[in-house]
Amino acid sequence: MKQLEVQIMGQSYLLGCPEDGDARLLEAVERVDTAMCKIRDAGKVRARDRIAVLAALNLAFDLSDKPAPAPVAPAAVAPQASNPSPAHPSAKPAADSEVLLSSLLERLDQALGDDGRLI
Repeated sequence: MKQLEVQIMGQSYLLGCPEDGDARLLEAVERVDTAMCKIRDAGKVRARDRIAVLAALNLAFDLSDKPAPAPVAPAAVAPQASNPSPAHPSAKPAADSEVLLSSLLERLDQALGDDGRLI
């Protein structure tokens, strides 16, 4: 695994990156930097950690708004009887979104500590 030095909101970070993941990582860094700078430039929040939490929530919300791409199954693989398909095609992505949201909320609670306030 190689390392890339990136800038997010004017601060340098050294990030681990898989050999073929440069473009994806740099795109993610750009999204995070843009989201954080937008919140900072609005002038209502000054603390870097709070800006990061708000940016993460905004990005997660945007991600949950987009429909999940339909999985592509190989033609040679037959459906398994022991694993019935969900009643609704979006049942699994919704479950994944709930897990992601739950994880983000847990991290948010940890970041806020006893304060419990975003601003």
